[in-house]
Amino acid sequence: MRFSQSFIRTSKEEPADAEIISHKLLMRAGLVRKLASGIYIIMPLANLVIKKIENIIRSEMNAACAQEVIMPCILPANLWKETGRWEVYGSEMLKIKDRAEREYCFGPTHEEVITDLVRHEVRSYKQLPVTLYQIQTKFRDEIRPRFGLMRAREFTMKDAYSFDISAEGLDINYKKMHAAYCNIFKRCGVKYTVVDADTGAIGGSSSHEFMVIAPSGEDAIVYCDSCRYSANVEKASTQIDKIIGPEIPAGSSAAASRPKVEKIHTPNASTIEDLAKFLKVDKKSLCKILFFTNGRAENDGREDVVALISGAFELNEIKLKNHLKFINLEMIPSEEVQKRVGAYPGFGGPIGINPNVKIIADNSVKHLSDFVVGANEKDYHLKNVNLSDFSVTSFADLVMVDAGHPCPQCGAKLEKARGIEVGHIFKLGTKYSEALGAKYIDEAGQENPIIMGCYGIGVGRTMQAAVEQNNDQDGICWPMPIAPFHVILVLLNSSDETQKQCAEDLYKKMLAENIEVLFDDRAEKPGFKFKDADLLGIPIRVAVGRYAAEGKVEFKRRNSKDLKVIGVDEVVSLVKSEISREINGL
Repeated sequence: MRFSQSFIRTSKEEPADAEIISHKLLMRAGLVRKLASGIYIIMPLANLVIKKIENIIRSEMNAACAQEVIMPCILPANLWKETGRWEVYGSEMLKIKDRAEREYCFGPTHEEVITDLVRHEVRSYKQLPVTLYQIQTKFRDEIRPRFGLMRAREFTMKDAYSFDISAEGLDINYKKMHAAYCNIFKRCGVKYTVVDADTGAIGGSSSHEFMVIAPSGEDAIVYCDSCRYSANVEKASTQIDKIIGPEIPAGSSAAASRPKVEKIHTPNASTIEDLAKFLKVDKKSLCKILFFTNGRAENDGREDVVALISGAFELNEIKLKNHLKFINLEMIPSEEVQKRVGAYPGFGGPIGINPNVKIIADNSVKHLSDFVVGANEKDYHLKNVNLSDFSVTSFADLVMVDAGHPCPQCGAKLEKARGIEVGHIFKLGTKYSEALGAKYIDEAGQENPIIMGCYGIGVGRTMQAAVEQNNDQDGICWPMPIAPFHVILVLLNSSDETQKQCAEDLYKKMLAENIEVLFDDRAEKPGFKFKDADLLGIPIRVAVGRYAAEGKVEFKRRNSKDLKVIGVDEVVSLVKSEISREINGL
């Protein structure tokens, strides 16, 4: 393509509403244009990148025996109502009506649709397993769209769904998809890590995220350099006993042998930090309480709960929500806590609260004896408290794991990093097949629910994650496999006939060899063209300038400072060799 005939519009100015480097560079390089909040136009250069990512995805999906379909993006409400997700998916779902007042949504995900398809097409175990996928537009009405394509409202996703007759079959397909995803991101030239993750709104028994490590990432992960354990902080666990000591056996502290519960005056000590300082004790000997609700009205099944956890840790609300199987989890407003729970904010404790309110205790509480809790009275706490002094509804892992906590597998200190989620795979089990009646008849003639898996990749997000991971002060440094062009051929002086003829000849030779080349034939100054070449990030730059009279040109890699002057007759073979080495070497 000739630059002079292209629709490439670069900018030297940073966009005011872009917060992270990849978003800034996508805008400055003319790759995307914002139409509305969280909605972007994919420009020609970005479309070339997107298509390459999609082709890599298709190649690996097809190799894993997945078959491509295209499902509608406008989905009927009745399917979502069958699974119960129409009302509970949340405000991210964009609901619409047609002229006949029939309800639809702009699909945020396609579990219902693909399950409906399979329940009408599959009857026998002989028709399974099968894996179907699509690359298609999704819409999620994000509360706060930001970071360009990282958290857009409209985006392109590859979503795949596997259907099996057994858990063993699901395991096989899950491993296939795991391997395919590793190949996809490797072939795209991005560095990634795989972490254990929460299943979120999709559901299922387990899931893994594929994360591109970047300081701007929205997700926090912890990992262990010793044993390679890694997990999203929403799912991560740790060894509690290495932080606050061994678990106290139930009933080990007889009433006669331990001190009595005592109320103590703790003026203005309404936080764990203030209380630990006031009592001159370690935070792990204190216990804090937090107040939550499922967000429903009092006459609509409202359920209030309190969470209890050692002061050595922070509470992980995602873990609490999952343990309770709440669709929504909200903090109870402080002004309502006393009335609804019977506790006093800042000085709350589990003793004497409303007996109808569940007490969910973190497993760390099992490791405590003679600990301190709030007395449910302003400026007072209780000390010498034990588990026998109140009733716990259930125990769960509610800890928010952080850097420095011991690895749950080997005990080494965990590290923490930020990551960009580019892929997510789930074991769905029978969640959707049971709700929608997707069944198969086995060899014995019995009906059984089909066992499902779900596998997603954010296509645009993968493109932007590659930019976030591959850039410098001058612009983008595209990995060769997904670069919009492999070579930018720069004519430095368009009025010099020798240079012009040399550049035109090289351009024709490269096209004849099927080399993806952008020919900068514009009548601009060399410095201007070099700035654009660096900003666009095309991996190889060939510049035709003052050496043309000697039959030579300049050769430079975008990610290197080295510049070579080589013969014109060497260029095409060197370019082909560099491209092949980098793409085939991945």
